[in-house]
Amino acid sequence: MAPSASAAADPPLTGVRVLELAGLGPVSFAGMMLADLGARVLRVDRPEPPAVPAEARRRVDVLGRGKQSVVLDLRAPGAADALLDLVASCDVLIEGYRPGVTERLGVGPGPCHERNPALVYVRLTGYGQAGPLAQEVGHDLNILAVSGVLDEVGRAGQAPTPPLNLVADYGGGGMLAVVGALAALTDARRTGRGRVVDAAMCDGAMLLASATYAFDPPGPRGTNLLDSGAPFYEVYETSDGQHVAVGALLDPFWRALLEVLGRADDPRWRDRRAADWPALKSELREIFAGRTRAEWVAAFAGTTACVSPVLRRDELADFPHHAARRALIEVDGVPVPAPAPRFGPGAGSAVGAQGGEESAEASG
Repeated sequence: MAPSASAAADPPLTGVRVLELAGLGPVSFAGMMLADLGARVLRVDRPEPPAVPAEARRRVDVLGRGKQSVVLDLRAPGAADALLDLVASCDVLIEGYRPGVTERLGVGPGPCHERNPALVYVRLTGYGQAGPLAQEVGHDLNILAVSGVLDEVGRAGQAPTPPLNLVADYGGGGMLAVVGALAALTDARRTGRGRVVDAAMCDGAMLLASATYAFDPPGPRGTNLLDSGAPFYEVYETSDGQHVAVGALLDPFWRALLEVLGRADDPRWRDRRAADWPALKSELREIFAGRTRAEWVAAFAGTTACVSPVLRRDELADFPHHAARRALIEVDGVPVPAPAPRFGPGAGSAVGAQGGEESAEASG
């Protein structure tokens, strides 16, 4: 696999060496992010890939971009010694096995730190290294259910709606692992001693919901401010079967929306009391159903009403903003999201990556 390339200065993790014990999505995602940031990532693949449903088989190894790979059966005689030889020259190791598995394989934190005291050992699991659920199997949906987040996602009168596998797997899992790895790596470079990072997807999913704990306990699903209960934070269908997203949460944005809709002088609309939300939503459905998505986008252009087109994936490449920023790259001919975040020039730099100038070529 070809490493990611930067059009400007060296990326920030240049020189960092990462060993990824191949697993499913979250571990692969964490390794991809570190590779995107400039780390040299070596993925240790199993001889046989994990069995997944046909629908989940990948047409391209998007999460493998920027990585090198080697096949190693960790259960084979001598495999532990071979892996420890790799550990000796690495800064970070990421694994996604259940607690105790790497210990039984002879490559747990103890042997690894004996070989490399400064190693950051990242353990990415569903429920963490300790607790009654630590040994439980489960996927994003199971973890999201236990986190309390799933119960709050969905529409009124309907069962909870799975938000793809973004919240527990990738946000609460993969990104949490990256944050932990970078924090521990900073500490290791200060102290010369590595740490074990316990990145639990359940912890991460709950952490992502932190801000909602500041409000009163939520009402029934689909009746609250951000869960489709409010008329000013909702998705509406247009006459052509497309949709627009209305995010007019703050008063100035709501007033801007009412100006376009000709409702600015109606106190019922202006005050938007919770008791009026159902009626206002019903009327907004009728209003937005009267024009096409493109017509509504044109009507709200240049305003602060926070009305956006709901884009399909096949529309992203041609969307002017994404095109200007080169927000998509190609991996084996398939368009995929570009690395993020982007980095500008540092102090004293003559040149640096500008918006839209970063690129990453990769092959699966």
